[in-house]
Amino acid sequence: MSTTAVRDLESIVREDTELDYHALNAMLNLYDQDGRIQFERDRQAARQYFLQHVNNNTVFFHDLREKLDYLVEHDYYEPEVLEQYSFEFIERLSKLAYARKFRFQTFLGAFKFYTSYTLKTFDGKRYLERFEDRVVMVALFLARGDEALATQLVEEIIAGRFQPATPTFLNAGKKQRGELVSCFLLRIEDNMESIGRSINSALQLSKRGGGVAFSLTNIRESGAPIKKIENQSSGVIPVMKLLEDSFSYANQLGARQGAGAVYLNAHHPDIYRFLDTKRENADEKIRIKTLSLGVVIPDITFELAKKNEDMYLFSPYDVQQAYGVPFTEISVTEKYDEMVDNPHIRKTKINAREFFQTLAEIQFESGYPYIMYEDTVNRANPIDGKVTMSNLCSEILQVSEPSTYNDDLSYAEVGKDISCNLGSLNIALTMDSEDFGRTVETAIRGLTAVSETSNISSVPSIDRGNDMSHAIGLGQMNLHGYLARERIHYGSEEGLDFTNMYFYTVVYHCVRASMEIAKERGRAFAGFERSKYATGEYFDTYTEKEWAPRTQRIADLFEAAGVHIPTQEDWRELKEQVAQHGIYNQNLQAVPPTGSISYINNSTSSIHPVASRIEIRKEGKIGRVYYPAPFMDNDNLDYYQDAYEVGYEKIIDTYAEATQHVDQGLSLTLFFKDTATTRDVNRAQIYAWRKGIKTVYYIRIRQLALQGTEVEGCVSCML
Repeated sequence: MSTTAVRDLESIVREDTELDYHALNAMLNLYDQDGRIQFERDRQAARQYFLQHVNNNTVFFHDLREKLDYLVEHDYYEPEVLEQYSFEFIERLSKLAYARKFRFQTFLGAFKFYTSYTLKTFDGKRYLERFEDRVVMVALFLARGDEALATQLVEEIIAGRFQPATPTFLNAGKKQRGELVSCFLLRIEDNMESIGRSINSALQLSKRGGGVAFSLTNIRESGAPIKKIENQSSGVIPVMKLLEDSFSYANQLGARQGAGAVYLNAHHPDIYRFLDTKRENADEKIRIKTLSLGVVIPDITFELAKKNEDMYLFSPYDVQQAYGVPFTEISVTEKYDEMVDNPHIRKTKINAREFFQTLAEIQFESGYPYIMYEDTVNRANPIDGKVTMSNLCSEILQVSEPSTYNDDLSYAEVGKDISCNLGSLNIALTMDSEDFGRTVETAIRGLTAVSETSNISSVPSIDRGNDMSHAIGLGQMNLHGYLARERIHYGSEEGLDFTNMYFYTVVYHCVRASMEIAKERGRAFAGFERSKYATGEYFDTYTEKEWAPRTQRIADLFEAAGVHIPTQEDWRELKEQVAQHGIYNQNLQAVPPTGSISYINNSTSSIHPVASRIEIRKEGKIGRVYYPAPFMDNDNLDYYQDAYEVGYEKIIDTYAEATQHVDQGLSLTLFFKDTATTRDVNRAQIYAWRKGIKTVYYIRIRQLALQGTEVEGCVSCML
C-alpha cells in the first residue's frame, strides 16, 4: 500500500472517536507515517475487545461462592472437582490467580480464548469464566485434592510458563465436556475383526474430540489371496475410505470434522496406490480428501536410492507367515536381503529413486505424506519393543502391542494402544522462571494427572495402554520468540547452541520428576525393567561426556537466568536413583506443532521459525485477524526472518539439536519458497534423514499471487 493511501486511511479512521477492536487489530497491517508497524494498535484492540464485547457478555456474580454454586447447580462444573477442596482454599487460589493481573498480549490471544476455551452458557451467547477462572479450574482438576500442586499449577499457567494442550485446557472441570487427550494411535491387524473394531474405534474416539491415527502396514495388499483363493484382497484403499467416512460422520456434534491419519510402510505393495489417493487428478473412487497420510521409511530405502537400485515391496501376509509376527514387527532394513531371497514371500519391485520422486511430487501437490524415519526412531527409542507409526501431528512415537478378537468382535486379548497426553512450556518464560526445575516438574505432574484422569473405556486397548504406560508428551513453544528477544538469529551457531542446551536441561528435569513420582507411588511404568532406563544405557549419552555450551553467549544467558546446566555428576546421581525407584512415565517428551495454545500464550508455534512476522488468519465470522510475532518490535525485526527465508537446512539443524534429547518426536514442517522444485523436497528429505530427524510433518510452499508478486502475509499449508 502506498504512503498516500496509508495516510488517507488513517485520516478516515481518526474521524471515529472510538475504533472497534477489529479495526484496531487490522491496523497492524498498516505502517504509520514513519514506516513503522503499529504494535500498540493491537494492544489497544485487545483492550477494546474486553470493553466492547467481553465485559458486556459476561454473566455477573456478586462473589465466588455465588458463582460456584450457580455453576454446579446448573451443571456447568463437575461438583466432584470442587468437593476435593475447602471453599477457603479455592477462594485463596482464585485470589492468587487474579492477583497476577493477567492481560492478553494480543487481540488474537484474547479472541481465541473467549471463542474456543472459556465456559459459556448453554446457548453459547454469554461467558461464565475469565481466563483466571479457567486456569483455577484446570489446576483444581489436575491436582486432585493436592493443594500444593494446585497452587503450583496456577502459578505456572497464569505466568504463561506452562500451557496444557487444548483438550485439557478446554475441558478440565466442566460437567459437559470431551476428553482431555489430544490424539490416539491404533494398530490394525490383517483380519476382518481387527478392521471392524478399528472402524468402531474411529467413531468412538472421534466423537470424543481426539485425532486418531492408524497403521495399515499389516493389511495384505490388493490382489493378495484370502483363504488361498488368489486375487481376493482389496488392499488398503477401501479401509482408508471406510475410515474417512467414519471421521466425517462422527463430527463432534457438528462442531468440526473428525480428524484421522493412516500410516503405511514404504515397502508395502500398495504404496503407490496409497500415495495416488492424494493426487490432484485422482479418480474419485480412490481419492482421499480429509484423511492424512504418513509413510514409514526404513534406512534401506535411502540406501537403495543412493545406489539407484530397485526396492522390493513385500506381501504383509507372506511376511507374517514366514516370520510368525506382523509385518510391522519386522525390521525391513535388517531382513531386507533375507526377504528378497525368500521364495515364499511374494514381492514386486519399483525403482527406489522413482519412489522418492513420487513422494516429493505428492508432497508438492498436497503437503502429504508425513514421513517417519523408522530406523532412526527405533534407535532412539528407550522402551522395549518397536515403534511402527506416528500420530496426526507426527510427534508421538510409542510402542504398541496388537489386540486379538473373537468372532463376535469381543476381545480375546486386549493389546496396548496409545493416547497423547500433551502440554507445552513457553521457552522464553521458562528461562525467566525463578526455579527452572520446579516449572518442569509441575508440568510433568500436571500431564501425569491428564493420563491418570483419562478414561477411554470405549476402546479398551487405549485404556490399557494408558494405564500401563502413563505416557505423556511435554512439548515446547516460543523458541523463535525467545531467540529474537535475546537478539539471536534462528538457526545461527548461537541459536543451535541454545536449542541444544535448553533441551538438554529440560530432559534432566523431566526424568528426575518422573523418578520422584515413581518413588512416591512405589511403582514404575509397566515394562520399566526391560527399558534402557533400567539397564542404564539411556544415561550413557549424558554420563560419558560433558555437555556444556559451545558459545560464550549461551553460557552467559544460562548464568544470567540462574538456570543450572546439569553436570555429569548430576546425571550419575540421577541414574542411580532411577535404577532404584524407576520412572513413572514410559514416555516424557513430544513437541507438537501447537496452534491455538500458542496464541493465547503469546508464543511462536512449537520450535519453528515464524511463517510471517505479522500472521494473517481467517477466524470465522470476524474474518481476517492479524497476529504479531511475540516480543517483536520495530527495533528487532531483523531477528524475525520467516521460515521460508530461513530455509529448510537451518530448521532441520535446529530440530536435530533438540531431537537428541527428546524420547519421542518433534512435529517438523518444512518450508519452501515458491521457486522450489521436487528435487529440493527430495534434498530436504535426505538431509533430514542424515541429521537424525525422526519425523517430517507438512510440506509448506509459499504461495504467490497470479500476477507473480507475493501476497503480503499469504502463506498456505498445501492441503
